[in-house]
Amino acid sequence: MSARTIVITGASDGIGAAAARALAADGHQVVVVGRDADRTRAIADEIGAEHHLADFSRLDDVRALAAALAAAHRRIDVLANNAGGMNAHREVTVDGHERTFQVNHLAPFLLTNLLMPTLLDSVASVVTTSSVAAARYGARLDLGDLDSEESYDASRAYGASKLANVLFTRELHRRYHRTGLASAAFHPGGVATSFASTSDDLWGTVYRSAVARRFMATPERGADTLVWLAEGTAGEDWVSGQYWVKRKIARTTPMADDPGLARGLWERSAAMVGLPA
Repeated sequence: MSARTIVITGASDGIGAAAARALAADGHQVVVVGRDADRTRAIADEIGAEHHLADFSRLDDVRALAAALAAAHRRIDVLANNAGGMNAHREVTVDGHERTFQVNHLAPFLLTNLLMPTLLDSVASVVTTSSVAAARYGARLDLGDLDSEESYDASRAYGASKLANVLFTRELHRRYHRTGLASAAFHPGGVATSFASTSDDLWGTVYRSAVARRFMATPERGADTLVWLAEGTAGEDWVSGQYWVKRKIARTTPMADDPGLARGLWERSAAMVGLPA
């Protein structure tokens, strides 16, 4: 297997950091992207990797990140959209969007599109970390209220953003697979990371619970499918445009299979971040 250039967002902790370690150990050129300066630098130094800082709650950070990556790399073989989060209460970013939706969907949508010339030239794969939450907690995607202005529930908002990840993967495949781009979404499982650990809702209680964490997967196990997709070849090892769990194609909510919804989400997302549809 030849060495690849692999960009991983959300790589300063959890499954992103575990994937970065595993891929670097396999000889790939890993580019670490994170929000926390100290932790991001520490992971990059540990594996001898390049690193960039970006806060996905600020779209200008995403634009600067895309410009820096495009300038530094003529080739990007894999873009792993792994950064994400969840807010117990509705927060609005400086860009005017609900924070969970922006961090989990709008920011990676923008980053992927801004890097599209490089990704297409590289015949790249785009791997996005989704979740089983896309099919749970009453998750649904309302194209008329993507920012949850009418009502907000943390679990539903998170689930909707993870459904958006799968719909983005489907539409990315429809639009660009004929030109060589491959896409995949995956669920890492319940992983013992710092995710939601500062929230004051049920999710935060679970992730802070020593008992609950005993039944969660390690970050290394959670990163397994991400590493497998990043090192594999679409069309040979895995099928583009699909949602994966434990290296197998999995079913999620029927809404994820709605091509009209996927197309509508793409168009609304483009308008929200100032891109042509």
